[in-house]
Amino acid sequence: METKSRLLYIKQFLETHTDEQHPLSLAEITANIQQAGFSCCVKTVKKDIEQLMESGVDVICNKGRELQYFIGDRHFELPELKLLIDAVQASKFISAKKSKQLIEKLTAFTSRHQSAELNRTLYTDKQIKPTNENIFITVDMLHAAINNDIQIHFKYYEYDHNKKKIYKHKRKVYEFSPYALFWNGDNYYAIGYSASHGKIIKFRVDRIAAPELTKFAAVPKPDDFDVSFYAQKVFQMYDGPTRELTLKCENSLMKSIIDRFGEDVETSIIDDEHFQANVTACASPTFFGWVFGFGGKMEIAAPKDVIDEYTSLARNIIKITGNHLDENHAFIREVGYYAKKN
Repeated sequence: METKSRLLYIKQFLETHTDEQHPLSLAEITANIQQAGFSCCVKTVKKDIEQLMESGVDVICNKGRELQYFIGDRHFELPELKLLIDAVQASKFISAKKSKQLIEKLTAFTSRHQSAELNRTLYTDKQIKPTNENIFITVDMLHAAINNDIQIHFKYYEYDHNKKKIYKHKRKVYEFSPYALFWNGDNYYAIGYSASHGKIIKFRVDRIAAPELTKFAAVPKPDDFDVSFYAQKVFQMYDGPTRELTLKCENSLMKSIIDRFGEDVETSIIDDEHFQANVTACASPTFFGWVFGFGGKMEIAAPKDVIDEYTSLARNIIKITGNHLDENHAFIREVGYYAKKN
């Protein structure tokens, strides 16, 4: 029994106290093992380490004047842990309390020497974090519902003008058949069929309250339902019928086009300063707002009915804003320019 306990302790000790830059000699390891209350000698510890190596633990031995040992391969390399910790810190989905707990667990995957390097100083835009501490439970339930093809019931809340949580439809319980979870804009969404809405919709996971798994079978996912395509429509401004559009863009916008439509987007050179992008999108106000945001560096070149719709929206904005097209209204001036041009 003591041998097994000693082996486990040596493994944990090496994982915590050694790495490539901080190997320990047999004498140093033995001294620490003895301080922990185990009766052993250098020869015994050497055999224990060899047994760990034979069982698959990656203990590296430096053979010099004296044998020195350290843990080599770990579950996570130090750069991987740094990346994961940055992601946890930056996530608006994970609460501040849960972020701290996760980071503490992640640091346990390296030595105490390297853990100091995991004290990250990532700037995360004022660390906007949710207050809902039950998100992980909700996510677990949603995964269980998806894997077992059953419904999940919950209430859903939003915020009023006083920043007070207001439950939708007087605390109505939603009957939901989840199909997938989707991450977008640093928020977690559940996509599935809502009996209340009679169609496939999305819910923000952090705004789900009082979730309960049920024994009711989920509404089957349509055979032609494509989660990726649905998410693209909902989250990337495609909130209606898709159209084939031609955009004329200044060269500096290529990165924006690729960020929005992917590297496979069809493009061609117009002249030294412009290129053309053929994209699939929805001619919606949301999409038009995205185009407006580039201040004239992007134009919808085709088809004509979409140009007309875009122009009509621009004219309505001009009508609402009146003549306030002074130097502090560059955005409105650009809209006005496009409306007059067309």
